[in-house]
Amino acid sequence: MPDQQEPQLDSRGLLLAFAAYLLWGAFPFYFKLLSAAGPFEIIGHRVLWTFVFCLLGVLVWREWGHLREVVADRRLFWTLAGAGALVTVNWSIYVWGVLNDHIVDAALGYFINPLVTVTLAVVVLKERLRTAQKVALGVGTVAVLVIALGYGQVPWVALSLAATFGVYGLLKKQVSGRVSPLVGLTVETALLAPAALVFLGWLQLAGTSNYLSHGPGLTIGLTLAGVITAIPLLLFAAASSRIPLSMMGLIQYLTPVIQFSIGVWVNHEVMPTPRWIGFGLVWVALVVLTVDSLRAARGRELVVEPD
Repeated sequence: MPDQQEPQLDSRGLLLAFAAYLLWGAFPFYFKLLSAAGPFEIIGHRVLWTFVFCLLGVLVWREWGHLREVVADRRLFWTLAGAGALVTVNWSIYVWGVLNDHIVDAALGYFINPLVTVTLAVVVLKERLRTAQKVALGVGTVAVLVIALGYGQVPWVALSLAATFGVYGLLKKQVSGRVSPLVGLTVETALLAPAALVFLGWLQLAGTSNYLSHGPGLTIGLTLAGVITAIPLLLFAAASSRIPLSMMGLIQYLTPVIQFSIGVWVNHEVMPTPRWIGFGLVWVALVVLTVDSLRAARGRELVVEPD
């Protein structure tokens, strides 16, 4: 039998991918609108309403049977639970960063995420690095050092985002093909939703909740945080089944480019020369990594097993 081919390129898949990454890129604008609530209250609502939205989606799209299968499989369930904990930490750092004027650092985190993914593939999956991948990792490491030394502090927001999302992606890879995106996100948020509900209830009883005290705009915005979280994930899942993975790998850089632009030209975050040099090195590393990935993907397409 021939190897299973990557999905062919189609215009609808491209539109879905661009929509997903554009929404992710615009997240700083959305969370800035919710700043009156503070990062932890925002995350509480994000987890709770994402779970509610996904659970409704499971009912509407009749994936209840699939959800029961996933919950019954202990290894699958706990892998997704671990992924849920990681993505919640990632969300928390990201929202804190956005609300505390670290949007550029958040963008850096998602720029270097492919480099972290390659590192995890070597350390955890024991994959062998190609020469270009070694060069990209070396340049990326130098970039982080330049930013840290030149800016006077370790870019912990960027490194934390890259690390948590990298490990999250590794866990998701382990369940790839066995869990639908909707059911996966439902399980990921299921264990954390009760804790989020308790935390939000405590804020309400203590009189420190902002959910109902800043007008309907904030209330609606916090409630829609679940929808805003889930929609790009579902768009991404739909796009990845329609267009090649190599194309998705190129389009993914749209998100940090948008976030970087927001941080520099809208939020007016400080960009001293060492930071520009560091970002330039990161972009060089990503060009090397992307070209190598495209060549490797092209090589795989040319190899077809005989029947």
